[in-house]
Amino acid sequence: MAKEEQVKQETNFKHIVRIANVDVPGEKQIRFALTKIKGVGINLADSICKLAGVDRTLKAGNLKEAQVASLDKVVNNPLASGVPVWMANRRKDYDTSEDKHLITGTLNFVKDNDLKRLKKIKTLRGIRHQRGLPVRGQRTRSNFRKTKGKVVGVKKKAPAPKAKK
Repeated sequence: MAKEEQVKQETNFKHIVRIANVDVPGEKQIRFALTKIKGVGINLADSICKLAGVDRTLKAGNLKEAQVASLDKVVNNPLASGVPVWMANRRKDYDTSEDKHLITGTLNFVKDNDLKRLKKIKTLRGIRHQRGLPVRGQRTRSNFRKTKGKVVGVKKKAPAPKAKK
């Protein structure tokens, strides 16, 4: 009986599953497959599986259409589905002051707009982005030297000439 179910599952196996307009590999567990969607990490993927009522250890290719539809619904609007606000990747949006969770192309678009805004108003972060320097206070003497040349070392002084007697 168990072999028949396994054969049935193998015949319905999909190598690529489409969730949130992203092709997700069917060979991986659904919790890891969901991380292929930009904006979804492992913790969010676990909570999405729980809210959608899908076992997170199932292979993505073995999911039924109803399970894929419920996952798609939760991924596209996680905060409305019950994901806690602290998991959102855009809390208190600059324009609307709403909590949002962005995925795929929208995430790239909003990130680019934020950087353009910072550069336009000439904030310190915007200027550091423009110049290709680290933005968050890291030191630049030894790291981030790809555009500056070799590492700066300390040169020893030449020994002073000996005094004549």
